Amino acid sequence: MSVPLPTAAQRDEEFAAAVASALADDVARVLAEDPGEAARLAHRPLAARVRALVVASVLGVGGSAEELLTRALPLLAALRARQNPSGLFAGGDNVDSPPDSAFSINDLADAALLLDRWDAPAGAPASAAARVREGLAELLDALTPPLLVGGVHTPNHRWELSAALGRLLRLSPPEPTASALRTRIGQWLAEGVDVDADGLFSERSANYAAAVSDPSLLLLADVLDRPDLLAVVESSLDALLDLLLPDGAVETVHSRRQDQRRSDFPLAAFAVPLRAVAVATGRGDLAWAARRAVAQGLHAAGSHDDLDGAAAAAALLLDPRVGSPLPADAPPPTRRRRTFGCGLVVDHRPGAAVVVAANSDHAEHRRICSGLAVNPTVLRALAGRAVLDSVRLSRTFFGLGPFRPADLGQGGETLHLREEVSAAYYQPLAPPLLDADGVYAVQDDGRFSAAMAFAQRERDEVRLTTSVDVLLTDGGAELVVDVVSAPAGPSVDWLLELALRPEADGRLGAGSAEQFVALPDGRHLLAGEPGAVATWTVGDDALRVEVVEASGALTAAGATAAPGGVAAYEPGEDYGHLGGTDAMGARGSELLVLAGSTPSRLRLRVELMPGFRTGDHELAQRP
Repeated sequence: MSVPLPTAAQRDEEFAAAVASALADDVARVLAEDPGEAARLAHRPLAARVRALVVASVLGVGGSAEELLTRALPLLAALRARQNPSGLFAGGDNVDSPPDSAFSINDLADAALLLDRWDAPAGAPASAAARVREGLAELLDALTPPLLVGGVHTPNHRWELSAALGRLLRLSPPEPTASALRTRIGQWLAEGVDVDADGLFSERSANYAAAVSDPSLLLLADVLDRPDLLAVVESSLDALLDLLLPDGAVETVHSRRQDQRRSDFPLAAFAVPLRAVAVATGRGDLAWAARRAVAQGLHAAGSHDDLDGAAAAAALLLDPRVGSPLPADAPPPTRRRRTFGCGLVVDHRPGAAVVVAANSDHAEHRRICSGLAVNPTVLRALAGRAVLDSVRLSRTFFGLGPFRPADLGQGGETLHLREEVSAAYYQPLAPPLLDADGVYAVQDDGRFSAAMAFAQRERDEVRLTTSVDVLLTDGGAELVVDVVSAPAGPSVDWLLELALRPEADGRLGAGSAEQFVALPDGRHLLAGEPGAVATWTVGDDALRVEVVEASGALTAAGATAAPGGVAAYEPGEDYGHLGGTDAMGARGSELLVLAGSTPSRLRLRVELMPGFRTGDHELAQRP
């Protein structure tokens, strides 16, 4: 069946031009690769290249259809060579993996459908098109049985695998295969989509929402005629609007996946879902975000093996909503605040934003691993290009790591973050529990493991209570930091670390040289004294940090020559025993620190001054 390409009246010409340009770049890159080297790639980049070549052949981009489809043939052969006896692809540390294979199946099934719908692409000889179709059919036929019975690892895998089954169903297979595909998709969907009332998936990951969950659920909504799944994606994108920061990045500090370490996740990754849902719902706010996403450049997404132009082109051809004209822009209010149930607050104001995070899984699980939210950042602030990427509170306390609050309290404009941690010293075992050979059970005490039968011993606990109150103000935010140890209040060192995003034209200055010291390790110490000020200036934008109140044992700038100097950031035993760290300094951030020991209290003001040099900000008169 030959399907006509969308006419100019049916498509958004500006978006179509952006897609064509990105696709041309992708195809040029693929054609420039040595065929022998390309054939040695893993299955996912191989499948992405096959789809890129097929979609380019349909649109007549990057060369003749004969050349493009002929280049796909050795890639298909390489994919066949990577199939295990099960039919699933080999490669990677997930052995014989249904979900990993599903990523490639999604690309290959798109390629097959493109050739089915446009069966005479731009002068392609029948032999080239037929051989590609035959190769795709052979692969997909072998992959279907294991996908119908295969399991998954992660929440998003369910939707990626279901989308692959849905794409196979969209190819109109015969019975009983079609019914088996529907049944298996139904089994996964019967678990319920893991999205909360705020529109966040359980992994809370922008990366997996953009690359997996949102597009997979959109596909299933279309194939199965399930408008409820479209509503789930709309809810996810509604959350995205409030997670979108002034610099065009999507907030990820609350994520449970690898992107929790990022502060630059691009909106561009959501371009296709935003366009599809904006057109489907008529929402101008999603259309506004979709235009911003495309303006970042389709390749800014950095997914699909960096063949994002080809991915967008396939979506444009296969989903009429993606290429249709968008509704008129209806930007969200510049002054707004969203409080997410997971413990995240994003406070927007013109050209600036404050993010407060109290969403750590560490308190409950007491470990660092993939799948848990463990980023210790409690506050971020953006003022134009002047960005405070992370505020962290480190404590030198039994290797338990930095302050990681799990709950967010709220009273008026003040947000309350609190954490209590403890460690123990253990008493001798009671006589009935003694072993003449000195052999005792290896047990975990929460920090480390040893052959000490910890559970059978009396404990003497040492506790540390940390609280941070954040007052959201018109100018930015104020932080009140309290650190108290018990019993009897032993002294515990702490360090408040402010990590500033490095910029070539960034400058860190101080109100007084006596209250601001450059440390030998490259950090800058701001004295724990009222009136101490530091300003981070980037171009016309600035962030101003001022100590408003200080009591207890805080470090003055003149005290840096004390034995041991200023405390270092302590990542905790989970990282330390492996020689690792999650420190911002390891990422090249400009570090401003304040230090002290218990008991102490610090009140810090962070003022946001976007455009202060141009007079665009109400605080423009401040230094």
